[in-house]
Amino acid sequence: MELKTLEFLRQLVENNNREWFQENRKKYDDAKADLADLVEYLIAEVGKFQDLGNLQVKECIFRINRDIRFSKNKTPYKSNLSAGIGPGGRGAGKIDYYLHIQPGDQSFLGGGMWDATSDQLARFRQEVDYNADELKKIIEDKTFRAFYPNISGESLKTMPKGYPKDHPEIELLKRKQLFFDHRFTDKEVTSKDFGEKVVKGIALLKPYIDYMNYVLYEQPRI
Repeated sequence: MELKTLEFLRQLVENNNREWFQENRKKYDDAKADLADLVEYLIAEVGKFQDLGNLQVKECIFRINRDIRFSKNKTPYKSNLSAGIGPGGRGAGKIDYYLHIQPGDQSFLGGGMWDATSDQLARFRQEVDYNADELKKIIEDKTFRAFYPNISGESLKTMPKGYPKDHPEIELLKRKQLFFDHRFTDKEVTSKDFGEKVVKGIALLKPYIDYMNYVLYEQPRI
């Protein structure tokens, strides 16, 4: 990505108001176009190993406007640019590959279980209880963990109902969220091979995303 994209986001943090944004609309348009170019490249490359259908760039990029209706923070704009890449785009309702661009070495690529319903959590725990090896083979793989060392998300403080406290997979069963991410420095984001690094990361993440989408959305309901 262009260095000017990160610079726009830095300036936005310091001037997060509608008047400044409108005065600098051209900078935002350029930054969004920069992200669009990257997403177009990712769609083409990821499409070589995953069927993305007729995915369009506009279906992937998130709005920069914040939803402030129920937030104490009334700043109107996000401090990042982001995109969700997967069949159907950001609004498909399934887990996708999430790319987050934010200055200060805060950019990352990630994906995983985040907003699961109680029914989906039940299915996840049932699958872990029945056969945890399939999931563990993916997320404990050395190459996977070398690229995705960060695990985010909440866990229950106590064991979920219906499972013994001495269950061998207690930590996985307590999980409410299970999100893996790889962080990028600003230098990496603006390097010529950034797109290639993101494609590599998506390829490594694909087995986990495929697994979670099957468990949460495709396997028969309990």
